[in-house]
Amino acid sequence: MPRILITGAAGFLGSHLCDRFIAEGYEVVAMDNLITGDLRNLEHLQALPQFSFVHHDVSTHIHLNGPLDYILHFASPASPIDYLKIPIQTLKVGSLGTHNCLGLALAKNARILVASTSEVYGDPLVHPQTEEYWGNVNPIGPRGVYDEAKRFQEALTMAYHTYHGLETRIVRIFNTYGPRMRLNDGRVLPAFIGQALRGEDLTIFGDGSQTRSFCYVDDLIEGIVRLLHSDCADPVNIGNPDEITIGQFAEEIIALTGTSQKVIYKDLPVDDPKQRQPDITKARALLGWEPQIDRKEGLKRTYAYFRSLTQEELRQTDHNNFDQYIQK
Repeated sequence: MPRILITGAAGFLGSHLCDRFIAEGYEVVAMDNLITGDLRNLEHLQALPQFSFVHHDVSTHIHLNGPLDYILHFASPASPIDYLKIPIQTLKVGSLGTHNCLGLALAKNARILVASTSEVYGDPLVHPQTEEYWGNVNPIGPRGVYDEAKRFQEALTMAYHTYHGLETRIVRIFNTYGPRMRLNDGRVLPAFIGQALRGEDLTIFGDGSQTRSFCYVDDLIEGIVRLLHSDCADPVNIGNPDEITIGQFAEEIIALTGTSQKVIYKDLPVDDPKQRQPDITKARALLGWEPQIDRKEGLKRTYAYFRSLTQEELRQTDHNNFDQYIQK
């Protein structure tokens, strides 16, 4: 049974990765400090003998007994609300946390995949964004703590690959959505759906002309798994190139939810990217991967998940009770 460590495992993407590797017969060690993660995302796995949870901050150190075949480093705040609230922790997990994960991978002779982001491109001057584009990032702006942490993470990962010969993979993740997203994390899709379900007006920052490209979580996970098992050490974009304006997206959410709320407009945050669309030519060629679930179907599944939440959960989503979890 291959053994894999997944950091940030109680988060949106981390928990879906736990599901995937459990289903494929792996022993999964899930690690999270629960600053932004939620143990409810993992509660369906807790009784399985091949699953264990470790409550730990990877920015301090990482010690893990026994052999290890793979590491997926997904520990990091991933939304503007989070990394503006905890900027130092965001920088530390991207730098110190990555260093610790790479050191563990080297000691265990494990292959490691690190989760980078489309934010390394900043507010792009090239459209769509290819992996060869170096980006347009403000290092001292409010988003710089996240953008630069991820850029440093990529540089450190590649240094371990070239200097130590470590097997490394880098995935640049574009906007992703699906069940287990936090309604209060500040990203546009859960924000719109949460507002609709609470009977609030939908808030657009800016004039709504900025664009995003949304990838359903199942497609993203498939791309990550293929990249992990590939021979590609260079960064690879994984996302859906189907681009839409935020204004159009708000109309789609209103139609989906059947609500009658109006759209209100507020000032655009500093350094908010105006365009975001992945060029996935490399993923198609190297991984044989491209999205399979269109936005209409993905939104339907995501809305069904959010509708299943209680009114209390729509307002408060941070419930972490680790008494029932095995600490190792």
